[in-house]
Amino acid sequence: MIGAVKSLVTSSQLASIAQNTTQSVAIETTLKSIGRPGFILIDKDIDADTKQYAAAKEFLYQATCLAVYMALIVPVFKKGGFKIAKEKIFKNTEGFEHFKDVKEYMHYRKLADNPSLNNRLKTLEKEKLNDKTKIKDKYDTALLEELEKEKPEKFAYVKGAVELSNIIGSVLGLAIIAPQVSHAFIHPALRFLGLEDKKAKEAQQTAKLDTKA
Repeated sequence: MIGAVKSLVTSSQLASIAQNTTQSVAIETTLKSIGRPGFILIDKDIDADTKQYAAAKEFLYQATCLAVYMALIVPVFKKGGFKIAKEKIFKNTEGFEHFKDVKEYMHYRKLADNPSLNNRLKTLEKEKLNDKTKIKDKYDTALLEELEKEKPEKFAYVKGAVELSNIIGSVLGLAIIAPQVSHAFIHPALRFLGLEDKKAKEAQQTAKLDTKA
């Protein structure tokens, strides 16, 4: 058991996820969408109808935030951040000139992160043979030579610019944009599920009892 935990903690895949803002946020939000409703449902101090309503509302909130984040915020900020970094902030910084857009860099980075030169070369050869990747058009000679080295250059400034845009997108998106979209979606969804009307009736009955008392 301890050995398995050590292997997990020291694995390159876990390190990659921890250093990738998009993956970290996506995993955290997914866990919230499962964990928070789960804790609500097992709370013995809340009645069954309230638990059902609260758990559904929490799940819809987290799920909508995740959907908006992955579908809108990540692509916009990642692409926009790379473009601004390349053309404005790091205009004369070495590395950016090799890549047309963030998609090309992330593809290169994925290959460069492979610690096995043999596996990297095999993957590269397969992609060269695949016309769909157009890898010969995608990478210049310098990049191909880097990938054929034991430890290829990973262009830290480019990676930093991409992660910075991810962080900015995460903060603005999850704090401002995603909540607004989710709130607009949640109540219609709850009404569709029949939970909103049920909750409203309960509130009315409670109000009547309080009035009589």
